[in-house]
Amino acid sequence: QVQVEESGGGLVQPGGSLRLSCAASGSIFSFSAMAWSRQAPGKERELVASLTEGGIVYYADFVKGRFTISRENGKNTVYLQMNSLRPEDTAVYYCWGGVRARNYWGQGTQVTVSS
Repeated sequence: QVQVEESGGGLVQPGGSLRLSCAASGSIFSFSAMAWSRQAPGKERELVASLTEGGIVYYADFVKGRFTISRENGKNTVYLQMNSLRPEDTAVYYCWGGVRARNYWGQGTQVTVSS
């Protein structure tokens, strides 16, 4: 059984930084792509950043230049470095991994940006 687990969330002041980590276990396949999404209270879940096994990267406009997605070579582990955080970045951040038409989601980690 595949399990996806996020970590690294917390409370940070505006302008601060956080690094989220996501590790998947139980899969014998390397995920074709991994991504981070987020969902703020009362809003729909939105894609933040994604990274394919081939190195294609996507960033949502609202995080370009501030967030960086990276992946550990040969592992189903992905990171999200978040800099210059804003109050509007407050949300639950979810990790996703996909392989062979299957989707795997973590339970999410809370990120709160507040002074």
